[in-house]
Amino acid sequence: MMHDEHRQAAERHELTAHAHRTAAEYYERGDDGEGSWHSERAMEYSNQAYKFAQEAHTKSGQMVTL
Repeated sequence: MMHDEHRQAAERHELTAHAHRTAAEYYERGDDGEGSWHSERAMEYSNQAYKFAQEAHTKSGQMVTL
């Protein structure tokens, strides 16, 4: 269902934002190792969000009006 892809994309965007904030906190403390780890998670979540958004967009083009 298209709604599911939009919801999943939104959830991944929220996870991305949280991981970015957490990474920033670690970098500010000088803990580059942890900051880097959270930055990598942010990238993974961002990529997942993009894929879900692409799926939703593709499916919306396949919708038929009654």
